[in-house]
Amino acid sequence: MNEYIEANKQSWGMIAKDHYETFKARLLAHKTTLSQTQIQELGDIAGKRLIHLQCNTGADTISLARMGAKVTGVDLVPENIHYARKLAADCGIDDARFIESNVLEMIDKHHEKYDIVFTTEGVLCWLPDLYLWACNVRHLLADDGFLYVLDSHPFYMIWDEEKLPELVVKYPYFQKNADQDEWIGGYASESKQATNYSWMYTMGEIVTALSQAGLHIEWLHEFDWLFFQLSAEKQIKDKEGNWVFPEHKERLPYTFSLKATIR
Repeated sequence: MNEYIEANKQSWGMIAKDHYETFKARLLAHKTTLSQTQIQELGDIAGKRLIHLQCNTGADTISLARMGAKVTGVDLVPENIHYARKLAADCGIDDARFIESNVLEMIDKHHEKYDIVFTTEGVLCWLPDLYLWACNVRHLLADDGFLYVLDSHPFYMIWDEEKLPELVVKYPYFQKNADQDEWIGGYASESKQATNYSWMYTMGEIVTALSQAGLHIEWLHEFDWLFFQLSAEKQIKDKEGNWVFPEHKERLPYTFSLKATIR
């Protein structure tokens, strides 16, 4: 398993600078990189201690800081942490902290407690052990804190992305072995050739992992849109800027979010 994690670290490091440049331009032009769904579901976070797991190069972390949260970002990739700190400085955020760590090892490395554990948009598929992740989340949460997740819906993850909106299963829903890919990037950088590994989870496995770690699901929402553009020719933007396949609007789930608290 460690070799998979190391390969992912190297792969993401290759596109860190590209992500930094892309997100710097967005943050200098706009107040936030967060979607309206995220902002609404989080509510008022001013003054809250928030830890952002798998923060990439820190764009969303900075957006959360702009909402008044006291933020700490965590990422596996040293290049991501380097550029996250640089991006925070570029945006005049001088009190954001960034920690280089595998989020599955926070339970051994970091013992502060947070009002909010935040992790969104393309995160769960990079975790080889969902229950261990949930235990780390539980470890980081203050007794009255909550976890916020927004990510691709597991049902969306089964489809051949190159054929959508035609529905062709490419990734079996119950697959348990790591899926190997030879390309990384594409949503905020040019794709680059680099071996990386991801994992498939069912919705039941996500909810069960959190429950077994001692968390209670306050709510789980499902949406008919993606938070990124997969096909310029086949998707349209909805009124909130999310990406929709018109053929599947109000018909199929593409994204989910959840809030979990300590029992």
